[in-house]
Order: sequence, then structure tokens, then C-alpha cells
Amino acid sequence: MATAEQIKALLRSHFSKNEEKFISIALQLASHEARKGHYDVAQEIRDLVDEEKLKTKNIIKFPNELTDLIYTTNIRVPIEALVVKQNLKEKVKRIAHEYKQRNKLKSYGLEHRRKVLLTGPPGTGKTMTAKVIATELKIPLQTVQMDRLVTKFMGETSAKLRQIFDQIEEVAGVYFFDEFDAIGGERSLGNDVGEMRRVLNSFLYFIENCKTDNIVIAATNNKNLLDQALFRRFDDILLYELPSQEERKRLIRNLLGTFYKKQFSLEKAAEKGKGLSHADVDNACRDAVKEAILENKDRVTLKALSYYLEERKFSINERE
Repeated sequence: MATAEQIKALLRSHFSKNEEKFISIALQLASHEARKGHYDVAQEIRDLVDEEKLKTKNIIKFPNELTDLIYTTNIRVPIEALVVKQNLKEKVKRIAHEYKQRNKLKSYGLEHRRKVLLTGPPGTGKTMTAKVIATELKIPLQTVQMDRLVTKFMGETSAKLRQIFDQIEEVAGVYFFDEFDAIGGERSLGNDVGEMRRVLNSFLYFIENCKTDNIVIAATNNKNLLDQALFRRFDDILLYELPSQEERKRLIRNLLGTFYKKQFSLEKAAEKGKGLSHADVDNACRDAVKEAILENKDRVTLKALSYYLEERKFSINERE
């Protein structure tokens, strides 16, 4: 347990409103507990400190040149909302668990999973996974705006990447590079240009030398487009697929909420959604709920939901 002197010092710093001193002493207490082998207690203290520090960090503005590159959100998405295969959900839980126990791992010379690649078809839960991890860790989601990162001017994209990784080292968050193949494309492809090779080489260097505790997540719809050198830079690779029949049933049940009644055949509804992504099922359910609300109904019918599911399929075929 903490010594009497440490407790008195903690109280004095609190009553004098010396936040910096208070945090310093709290971290000393955590180190004291860790040395005694009380890793869980030590981690709980550190988590409380991190949570308090984030209250001020969340209002810190990025330097002007990064305001258009990184979008900060604190949207909370519980892991229960992530409807994917169980083994994939377990991997997500493992990433969060290792982060929370990172100091215990460090004491054994090990690192937590910090760099993660998500790959799979559009709308299968990759962005939601980033939100879930940020929620589990109680830190902001920092989304890199890829369309603003890549420019036509030689050297500018690499310079922006350096600024982003400098920020990753300094500000807490889950950093999310969506549509990552925009900069991570295979260097041997015939349509590649010298500038994009330099950008990719810069990214490889930055992520290789990134020592932050923050989580860096990259997502792509097609891993075959990525340069092979990237894969060994990631600590974990999560593969996403279109939802199965059972997953579609769970999705529909969750999304309809109180607008679902027992007379409703989930089996038939899920069959109607075969071939659709999680996002497509989500949108169809929301459309059906909106229709019920506007028509002053307290439930969604199978006929109404089937219509919107078929509408989604038609729009996909039109896009293709």
C-alpha cells in the first residue's frame, strides 16, 4: 500500500489544486504498487490518471497545418454493437486488454498490440471497430483524412505524414487511417509513380520507428492492393467478411430495437439480406424504422423491411 508520506503529499497537492503535482504523485504510487507486484492496482491508478489528463487533452487544438488532416471524435460505440464473427471480436478485445495492461507487459520486456491492419469489403465493420477500440480504451478516435493527406506536390504528402506521426507520439488517441491503400499501394504496380513510392517508404519508416503507446489502425477494402512490406509492420491483421445468416439476424434484431415484435420472422428477414454488408443491413433497418415512425406504427413489418433490403441490393447492382 501507499506510504503515509505519499498519502499526505497527495492530499496536499489536491487541496492546493496543484494538478501537475497531484498527477506526479499518483504515478509514483502506481510505480510503487507495480514494484510490489500489484499490477492490476497500478494499472487502475494509471488509467484514472490517463482519463483525467484526457479531459484537458481533448480540447487541445492541433497545430494549424493538422486541423484539416486529423478529425477528432469522442463517439462512444460499445463492443456489443459490433456484430462480427466471435474470433474477430476476441481479437478486438485482446487489443483493448493488452493496451490496458501495457505497463505489466513492459515490465517483462513485451509490447502491447499497437499497430493493426483491418481488411475486408466495404461496410463490414472496420470503421466501427476503430470506434469500439477507442470506446473501450476511453480515448478519442483520431481519424486521418486521407483525401487531404495525399497531394500532387512533390514531398508535401511525406511532410504531412511526418507531422501526423509527430502528433501520434504526443496526443492520446486511436489513430485511424481509412482507405489506407491510397498511400500503401504495392510499389511494383505498373501505374505507380515515383512520388507515391516515396510516400509509402516514408510511411514504412514512420510506423517502423513509432514507439508511442497509442493505437494506430489502418483499414483497406482490398489487402491485395497493399505493398507486401507493410504486413510485417503490423502487430495484428483482422479480416472482415460479409455477415452470415446468424449475424444478419442479430444485426436486424439489434437495429430494430423496440420496433421488433415477436411475430416478425428474423429468419426470413435475414435471408432477404443475403449478400448485403453490415452497413447495408443497418441502412435498410433504419429506413424501415423511419417509415414506421412516419406512419405512426409501433413496429416494422417483414414486408417493409424486405422492401428496403431489396432496394439496397438494387443500388449495389447499379453501382457495379
